[in-house]
Amino acid sequence: MKTKFKKVNPRPDFISLEHEILDRWSQNKTFDKLVSKNKGNKTWSFIDGPITANNPMGVHHAWGRTLKDLYQRYHAMNGYDLRYQNGFDCQGLWVEVEVEKELGFKSKKDIESFGIEKFVNLCKERVEKYSQIQTDQSIRLGYWMDWENSYYTMSDENNYTIWALLKKLFDKGKIYRGTDVVPWSGRSGTSYSQMEIIEGRKLVSHRSVFVRFPLIDKENEYILVWTTTPWTLTSNVAAAINVNLDYVKLKAADGSIYYFAEENLNFQRLENQFKDKKQWIKGIPKLKTISQIFTERGGYSVEEVIKGSDMIGWKYEGPFDELEAQNLPGGYPFVKDDLKEKGVSAVDCHYVIDGGKDNIGNDIVVSGEGTGIVHIATGCGSIDNKIGKKLNLVEIAPLNDEAKYIDGFGWLTGKIATSTDTRDEILNYLKNEGFLVYSEEYPHVYPHCWRSGDELVYRSVDEWYINMDWRADIKKVVDDINWIPSWGYDRENEWLDNMGDWMISKKRFWGLALPIWSFEDGTFFVVGSKQELEELAVEGYDKFEGNSPHRPWIDHVKIKHPESGLIGERIPDVGNPWLDAGIVPFSTLKYISDKEYWKKWFPADFVVECFPGQFRNWFYSLLAMSTMMENKAPFKTLLGHALVKDETGRDMHKSWGNAIWFDDAAEKMGVDVMRWMYASQNPEHNLLFGYKEADEVRKDILTLWNVYSFFITYAMLDDYIPREIDISKAKKIDRWILCKTNEFVKKSKDLYSTYQVYKLMKETNILLDDLSNWYVRRNRRRFWKSENDSDKLVAYDTLYSSLVTIIKVIAPIVPFLTEEMYANLVSNVRQSSPESVHLCDFPEYDSSLSDTALINEIDTVISIVKMGRSARNKENLKIRQPLQSINICAEKDVVDSILSNQDQILEELNIKELKICNTREELVNLSIKPNFGTLSSKVGRHMKEVVSKIQNLDLDELLNCLKARGCYELDINGDIVAINNEDIIIDEIPLEGFSVSANMGVFVGVSTTITPDLYNEGLVRDLIRHIQNLRKDSNLSVDDRIDLVIKYDDDSILLAIQDHKEYLLNEVLGVSILDDLELMDYSNSLKINGKEVSIGIKVNSQN
Repeated sequence: MKTKFKKVNPRPDFISLEHEILDRWSQNKTFDKLVSKNKGNKTWSFIDGPITANNPMGVHHAWGRTLKDLYQRYHAMNGYDLRYQNGFDCQGLWVEVEVEKELGFKSKKDIESFGIEKFVNLCKERVEKYSQIQTDQSIRLGYWMDWENSYYTMSDENNYTIWALLKKLFDKGKIYRGTDVVPWSGRSGTSYSQMEIIEGRKLVSHRSVFVRFPLIDKENEYILVWTTTPWTLTSNVAAAINVNLDYVKLKAADGSIYYFAEENLNFQRLENQFKDKKQWIKGIPKLKTISQIFTERGGYSVEEVIKGSDMIGWKYEGPFDELEAQNLPGGYPFVKDDLKEKGVSAVDCHYVIDGGKDNIGNDIVVSGEGTGIVHIATGCGSIDNKIGKKLNLVEIAPLNDEAKYIDGFGWLTGKIATSTDTRDEILNYLKNEGFLVYSEEYPHVYPHCWRSGDELVYRSVDEWYINMDWRADIKKVVDDINWIPSWGYDRENEWLDNMGDWMISKKRFWGLALPIWSFEDGTFFVVGSKQELEELAVEGYDKFEGNSPHRPWIDHVKIKHPESGLIGERIPDVGNPWLDAGIVPFSTLKYISDKEYWKKWFPADFVVECFPGQFRNWFYSLLAMSTMMENKAPFKTLLGHALVKDETGRDMHKSWGNAIWFDDAAEKMGVDVMRWMYASQNPEHNLLFGYKEADEVRKDILTLWNVYSFFITYAMLDDYIPREIDISKAKKIDRWILCKTNEFVKKSKDLYSTYQVYKLMKETNILLDDLSNWYVRRNRRRFWKSENDSDKLVAYDTLYSSLVTIIKVIAPIVPFLTEEMYANLVSNVRQSSPESVHLCDFPEYDSSLSDTALINEIDTVISIVKMGRSARNKENLKIRQPLQSINICAEKDVVDSILSNQDQILEELNIKELKICNTREELVNLSIKPNFGTLSSKVGRHMKEVVSKIQNLDLDELLNCLKARGCYELDINGDIVAINNEDIIIDEIPLEGFSVSANMGVFVGVSTTITPDLYNEGLVRDLIRHIQNLRKDSNLSVDDRIDLVIKYDDDSILLAIQDHKEYLLNEVLGVSILDDLELMDYSNSLKINGKEVSIGIKVNSQN
């Protein structure tokens, strides 16, 4: 019977292959068949963290999507019923900003002039456009999802489910409107929550200033303050100190007196950041100390040191006291009525106050950076605002929603606070008015809009919040989750311990329309469903009907308060987009419309997402919303992965020229290479992604392909038909690789199930190395021999079985490569088999194949061979050069394995004889010395005694103890010091005539003396290598027999050939050695051991 295998290209084009497989899957409807195959089985529920449908995918998206896909594929191969629902994040500022850019808009006013309805529709269109692009890219990645059933966070179902959540919170009294100083984008005209602000922090340089505030009733005396935001000085209210710090009274050269924290005088500001250039901005000089600043101004003297508590109540003049805003009673523009009645203005609050402590007990004012005196602007900083409320200080909020100064700020009114022009004007004013002491460029991390990129300000605004006083309930839910990595549990709890209330409103246009209606008596009402809205509506519902619950359509609806009867309008705010993503365990599972369906799939078994920011974003919103809705964890296991960086460890940025787009990577390196790379990475650590790394990964894949190609090539020559293995006829090496493959299946199921695929990739590489570099190489002659005897067939059976098992195990990881191999190995050969590897059941572990002793035996042999090669390499002795002896010193169990497999060891290492040594001293002398690098931090003052002890240790006792326990304890004057392998350095000094390699108490030495006979044999082996390369370059078939010609100028080559002619001809499938080079079809000239040689070959006419 003829084989049905198809010829394999030994130099595959993986990228073209991937496109062919995509077409095959589409034509065969393979995914649909998989869904149908598992429908109705036990469920495995995965919830997709929605990808932002705003731009094409990057390679960083592909990491998470690969992990999602491979774990879904694994569970599908185990028969689980899955939902396969992809998610798109649709609403929020990230979409609005891109649409604004397309329209050339500069502010919110441009949107309002353009028309909210037209703008929102353009946002929807952008989402639809990029969700389709990302769908196509995900399909290219091999990401199997039900692409006709993706969820969109802009959907009615998603929005109305959030309404239900907010209604529940409202009924519990957890929704409130509050005024606070929050991060604000003048460009986008909206505030930022505590969750979002961290995303936009970046290293920038600001013009910081040291400013002096004149003390009232203290002539020529000043308190010294420092700030990186000079624009806030316009709104200064008070100056805060730490009552427990010491403050210097410094006299400058001009007689002026300055007060500031004593520790700050000589403090080296940002010294560590300056040393670590990654935390510094190029071109900015090292910062000066305050001492240097005053020294350069003519010198100074310290008159005395006082306690901060002595300064409380000192009054001072502010730098902008002439402004109208500074002098309005009660504050501006927000007025405190009690202070207004008393006639208290900001100027009246200019006195030194106690900064106090924050909510976890830390001092608000500290020494170090700055001066130990903090200028308090209650309308420009969150902490300042809290201090102001605590001490009932006036509040001045200087900026409008475009971050421009409002009326009441004189010559500054209408200017953008953060612009460099405004800053320079303020600095000139401070200088001219005598307030400025010193200014400098100061590098620091400062919040920016994480989408538009503009610098944020802090602004006092009204926003809507969820009171999070129920965080203890969330923490109980956190306990029910399996966090991978495990420290994610602590990170989430840390966030929950320190977070504030959840700000859920944004003063924007495209997003969840918060279902909050306000009334003229100051009350508000939350609507919980579309049905309730229709019941309460008294106006505008007809304009809303038929539209999605978005602006501007929802804004038309007015409702009647069910209790007061007042008519109210919806607030104009939209929701925080993390509400959109956090509700998906309910909205996508039909919590409202089909509770039984929700119960079937909730909670999710698994979620995966990039973790650096998601503890405070998606993970947090999922946990909080699920706790409120059902008081249950929304998922059982969470896998977090780190970031994708470039090959040097830098962030990828288009402007830096180091960004790699998904489409480019897919068509240059191939997605199977990408997926192998992603799967191999420990998700706890950042992935360094690039084309050099891809080249290394491709080598691993080619190892598998080359074994597959080898098998197909010879199986086709021999018309091999796959069959069940007859273990009774299998050789030891066959049983070994079958055992190894079987153990691989066992480990793979455990590692897939515990979401440790990166460890599985290590096991895969080990097995492929064993299969390629040991099993196939050791058995080549079994495949090469002409007769198809039982020995040869068992070799085929073994290799076939291992290959098929391996490709099934790694099919979830590299779905394209394995699909192609499976089709040729299985589905094209066995008509009864599934048509796709992805329709196969996952391999099962066969306990009858377990043989740990056999695995250990052959693995020991392989280890000895590797050590022998290492010993050769130390003396640059190529493997083609035969050596006389290998000498081994090891324990009895290792020796037994060696002796029963010595022929393999000798053949692999090209050595004539094997000898067992009784002691290592027959091969090597060892000396021990301390590793000062590791010991210095461990033993400290005991170093001298430890070194003496180590140098006098019994070497065997030390090595045996380290091997058994991993450490050795030294008694140093009653103190026990434990040392390990890293703390000692063992020098191996081989005896003359040997090169030695050692590992775990085993010593392998090869003889280095080369006799003339050994030299000649090595020369012939080198010649064989060149002839084999010429065969390959000439595209000869593996079974073509050849005639050859060898021309040489040195008679030593003739002698070598004469001595080993039969061996040479057998190795190259040669028939005869001729004399005339011109009769040869292919030829080449080369050097062997420095001698000129010409070789020629042609296919033998009797072939």
